[in-house]
Amino acid sequence: MAQDNQILIAIEQLLDYATKKLSLDIYDVHYARNTLLNNFKLGATQTFESIPEYDIQNTVDFMVNYAIEQGFTTKDDAILYETRLFGIVTPAPSSIIMKYDITEALLGVEAATDYLFDLGVANNYLRMQDINKNIMWEYNGSKGGLVVTINLSKPEKDPKQIQAALKAKTGYPACMLCPSNVGYAGNAGHPARQTLRTIPVELYGENWWIQYSPYQYYDKHLICFCDEHRPMKVNHDCIARLVDFVEQFPHFFMGSNAALPIVGGSILTHDHYQGGGKGLPMFNAPIRKTFKSPIKGADIAIVDWYNSVIRVSAKKKVVALEAADYVLRQWSEYTDESVGIICKTDAQHNAVTPIARYENGKFIVDMILRNNRTDEAHPYGIYHPTEDLHNIKKEGIGIIEVMGTFILPGRLDKELKAIQKYLTGEEKFDYAEVSKETHPLTKHKDMINYLIENNGISNTPEASENIVKDYINLTCEKILECTAVFKNTEQGAVAFDKFMIDCLGCKVK
Repeated sequence: MAQDNQILIAIEQLLDYATKKLSLDIYDVHYARNTLLNNFKLGATQTFESIPEYDIQNTVDFMVNYAIEQGFTTKDDAILYETRLFGIVTPAPSSIIMKYDITEALLGVEAATDYLFDLGVANNYLRMQDINKNIMWEYNGSKGGLVVTINLSKPEKDPKQIQAALKAKTGYPACMLCPSNVGYAGNAGHPARQTLRTIPVELYGENWWIQYSPYQYYDKHLICFCDEHRPMKVNHDCIARLVDFVEQFPHFFMGSNAALPIVGGSILTHDHYQGGGKGLPMFNAPIRKTFKSPIKGADIAIVDWYNSVIRVSAKKKVVALEAADYVLRQWSEYTDESVGIICKTDAQHNAVTPIARYENGKFIVDMILRNNRTDEAHPYGIYHPTEDLHNIKKEGIGIIEVMGTFILPGRLDKELKAIQKYLTGEEKFDYAEVSKETHPLTKHKDMINYLIENNGISNTPEASENIVKDYINLTCEKILECTAVFKNTEQGAVAFDKFMIDCLGCKVK
């Protein structure tokens, strides 16, 4: 009975929190309470003169553990159950959209997007307690600052969980970005989305939606996705939507992954963009060379960055769109075999990652030139990280990383700490032993050997940590340089100028 009384108190605490932090209307409290009672198979509640002070996460943890003990859920499904509880007390999508619109009308668009973000934090859609576990540091590289993160907020699944996920796949929603995710209960193969709330926006005459990314790889990481489940395309209309977006949301940037495998994002089946706060490193990169643009009213330049970036800007949105679309069309058909650039073989290879901003009265579109061609020497991609870098990062290098923010796999946390022990002498390094396929550090054998040869084995723990971190920093620089279609060499600079002058028709200022 005491535990039943405690769960009733927990329900009242959750309702109190929801009215204060989640915009739950007082007229919806009875409805939410009865839904929670039914959820816990409780027939009635009781009146409490006062509610004990609470930490909401502790309250919800208790409710989930109570549900596990009562057989309503399992430990493996604890996050799904927690999301269900928060989903019950988070107002319906229409109510959130109305609140968003009122906030925008009274306080402006930035206040409205802040409201949506704060809601996502408050109802644990944005699981900041997990996101804050990510390891992050900044590094001042040869072409500007980089941000390096080791992602610990998405723990690797064990084989049983992977098997359960395969069995749970239903084909609905069609993907993680479909509008039908809102309110979805989730399963072992698809996260629960009862706490997800999205806001409709019109972009270039189409219906789109915005939501915050649950992974928050950078400040206010935002996703903008099409109402229709259709493949990604980077074309005139894509760029038009990007500049349309930043006109409506001038405090955010918005960009698109290239729409080809290897150089594109992880979800190419649903047309979507990524944006958010303007703190990504590439935005701080200076201009290397300016040109006279063939598009009247537009400025055009090469950005002094690790990979190949053309920056177009104009005071008028239509001019910025025309200039960016022109670069896209010309690059799509451009070949220069002297530096290994072939635009197409049996498939298209040249692509662009476009990123739009609105700053100081100008629409700015950065066009990162990409190419996904492979050959025998580069089976993973000619402009993909070379295989000697795969121990640090093997996955595709998408929009976030080409702008200088690296998302490294969570496995590196334990692996790098283990490598540091060789540098302090705590562990003895045997190349043959570490080279065995069963050794947990076999992928790092050459890295360890290199670090020992150059730094010895008598380093302090602090020094060894810095040695490993410096190696990661330089690796991230090399990864970005691999993605450059025009290398930061004399030959690459000449070839880049050739594209700007001979293909785009620019003139050197």
